[in-house]
Amino acid sequence: MLGRRQIREKVVESLYSYCQNPIKFDVLEKNMFSEIEKIYHLYIYQLNFLVALKALAEKQMEIGKNKYIKTDENVNPNQKFINNQILLKLEENTERLSFTSKHQELKWDINDELLVKTFQRMTAGKRYQDFMKEEGYSFIEDQKFIGKLFLRYIAENDDFHEHLEEKEMSWADDFHISNSMMQKTIGFLKEDEPSHTLIKMIKNEEDREFAGRLLKDALNHFEETEKKIGSMLDNWDLDRISLLDKIILIAAISEIEYFPLTPGRVIINEYIEISKVFSTDRSNIFINGILDKYTKDINRN
Repeated sequence: MLGRRQIREKVVESLYSYCQNPIKFDVLEKNMFSEIEKIYHLYIYQLNFLVALKALAEKQMEIGKNKYIKTDENVNPNQKFINNQILLKLEENTERLSFTSKHQELKWDINDELLVKTFQRMTAGKRYQDFMKEEGYSFIEDQKFIGKLFLRYIAENDDFHEHLEEKEMSWADDFHISNSMMQKTIGFLKEDEPSHTLIKMIKNEEDREFAGRLLKDALNHFEETEKKIGSMLDNWDLDRISLLDKIILIAAISEIEYFPLTPGRVIINEYIEISKVFSTDRSNIFINGILDKYTKDINRN
């Protein structure tokens, strides 16, 4: 699910979108939650990729068995990968199956070029070959293997990243969020428990309300907050600050002002991390300085 930091990221993105193209708040809010929902589509798409790798391995075995001249490997193929307990649980997950049935565009074609290329790279790799040589089955070892496989061939795969950008533009910005969800999903699976559910995007109504309220407060007090930022700049013109840095500051100051139950230092740290995602190294130092000065000026702990 989205943590509060990721929700804040989505608020920042929505504010930036509003500055580029001002629209009514209810439309802006609806678009923000729609973008959040797209992350779930990406999450399912990545899960389906792992399941498709298993399906491709099964297809290769079937081709081997039907060869006119067969080797021992064709007759008795090593089934360790297709019997990996993590892959089996993901394949049988009822929520994944249900959502994919309603969104066929999230399925992978068994002959997809990226899928086949990744499968070939994976099976040629030392980690895969060592895994296939191991005797017996261990849930923990299966889990470790799929976790490493995911990182190597999905999360850190430039071709996969490029493919996502072509399929859905917003996915490129949300890849890090979905990757985190994938790692949690793989890590949280239990040997003696069936896999029915998956991670939700918004944990509860409280988080949904937080997202909508932060967006609304930041917009309602946008110009007022701009002036506050301007008053804290020493020998620096507000117009020289990048739009994105200004929006991060506006979101942060709005939260400091209108969400008094969250400690100021926590808010500052969150937006420093957000600036690392969206801005430069120099930006997070600048943002930290402005927010630190602001909280001291208003005596906000």
